[in-house]
Amino acid sequence: MLKIYHNTRCSKSRCTLDLLKEKGKDFEVVEYLKTPPTVAELQEITAKLNLKPEQLVRKGEKLYQEKFAGKTYTDEEWLRILAENPVLIERPIVVKGDKAVIGRPPENVLTIL
Repeated sequence: MLKIYHNTRCSKSRCTLDLLKEKGKDFEVVEYLKTPPTVAELQEITAKLNLKPEQLVRKGEKLYQEKFAGKTYTDEEWLRILAENPVLIERPIVVKGDKAVIGRPPENVLTIL
């Protein structure tokens, strides 16, 4: 089963969701701004993406610029920051089993379908 971490206000996220529907795939939608992933879930996601937690941060976000830019954090600290501030999480993320991909561009998800 696929899982998409989705932001309804994000055009790339909506396009990725539409692509999954078009491909006829069953999937679970997690609106991560309403139901943020836990630190443990984020740790699993970053491992599946083969990324460091900081690489999952949307550095163009106002919150990042105001509060976190120019500072150094450990992986564990970034995981906590992302769990507490889900707006900073890159989107959308699609997870399938032990693999995950960021849907930017949306066609990236085709690699795990």
